[in-house]
Amino acid sequence: MPMTPRHARPIAHPIILAATTTVLIGAAWSSAALADAGDSPTLARIAERGVVNIGHRETSIPFSYIGDDNEPVGYSIDLCGKFVEAIQAELELDSLEVKYIPVTGQTRIPLLANGTIDMECGSTTNNLTRQKQVEYLPTTFITGTKILSRADSGITEIEDLEGKVIGLSAGTTNEKVIKAAIDELGLDVDVVTVKDHSQGWLSLETDRIDAYGSDDVLLYGLVSRSSDPADYQVTGRYLSFDPYAIMVPRNDSTFERLGRVVFAGLMRSGEMAEIYAQWFEPGPTGIDMPLSDDLAAAFSSQALPE
Repeated sequence: MPMTPRHARPIAHPIILAATTTVLIGAAWSSAALADAGDSPTLARIAERGVVNIGHRETSIPFSYIGDDNEPVGYSIDLCGKFVEAIQAELELDSLEVKYIPVTGQTRIPLLANGTIDMECGSTTNNLTRQKQVEYLPTTFITGTKILSRADSGITEIEDLEGKVIGLSAGTTNEKVIKAAIDELGLDVDVVTVKDHSQGWLSLETDRIDAYGSDDVLLYGLVSRSSDPADYQVTGRYLSFDPYAIMVPRNDSTFERLGRVVFAGLMRSGEMAEIYAQWFEPGPTGIDMPLSDDLAAAFSSQALPE
């Protein structure tokens, strides 16, 4: 399977993918590749095993989710594919395997921090608190927290949750923001913590919760997969500002710089906007979110010259 559903494999350096297995790499090229890793512990680790471990979300539509062929797909997966191509070229490898490792809101940062995954390709907000443990590549999306409910629920703002039940995904910025807003407004709201977006959506579908809170784009993604999207609504004022970015290990400036070079090039050439359009205008899930002025400005300001 190609790394990205809409981009061909690199001609000079084909990437071998595997979702759950690793391959045995001969020592003949391993020692040479290690020499090309420079001072990057992440590149050295990748070269030694011949595998890039990518952390991915399973239901963060359309950023990172399980597609029809049971493989991870999405906007973030495509962007990480470009990074993997650059890693392979940097290490001068004839082939480089990708191993996909599912992560949740609670596990993604620990798994990156302990070296289990080399990058996290999902729907993760870049904030200063998280930068104590991980680092981020340039911003690839801008969103914020809103509320998903049934269209006939009468819920339009967070204040309408009085006496109701809301589900929140554990370990997300949305969980922290909505809990803080509930406390600040003095609302009587029962908060149910769920493992991930799929569990939150199931809870809403089966009337175990009255609303689910997350980034608006992820909520629209959940609705787009519903059998009857008209039955649901995404409402309310933005309760947070959430710039998404790919997570990489902290204290590895060489690896981080390589990713920044890749993404700056994509933004400079306009390819980043093209990949965005393939997933959001309207994209395979039917989400119709043309590139916003804010995100276009972010792409422009991050398109650093070589």
